[in-house]
Amino acid sequence: MSRIKRFKPPKVTTVIGQGTVITGDVEFAGGLHLDGVINGNVNGTAETRATLTISELGRVEGDVRVENLILNGVVVGDVYAGERAELAANARVTGTVFYRLLEMAMGAEVNGKLVHSEELEPRRLEYSATEAADPPVDAD
Repeated sequence: MSRIKRFKPPKVTTVIGQGTVITGDVEFAGGLHLDGVINGNVNGTAETRATLTISELGRVEGDVRVENLILNGVVVGDVYAGERAELAANARVTGTVFYRLLEMAMGAEVNGKLVHSEELEPRRLEYSATEAADPPVDAD
């Protein structure tokens, strides 16, 4: 029988407490614990095992880009978890969740899509506005 290696998050270096509201983007390295509200995007610095823990009191209204996410609160926006996303029983996501490894407890909600991805930033289709404005003309 193989043993599943348990994820050990990095030490929490920053805490945003209950009753605190931040308006604007937040960038961090290491561990961030959120009990308050962030109205903006949350970005973890690459290659730092950036782990965002959102408690049942926490809320983010914006996109989240981290290596690891432990969510028991609310995210209104897209989630990009480069390594793993753990959605606890009170987790609520309104948006798309991009993940490499997903753990989801009974009761967690995702109102959007779940997309397994090997890349933190998914590839997007190329679109050129000039091609759409000038469709090719058939020459007879």
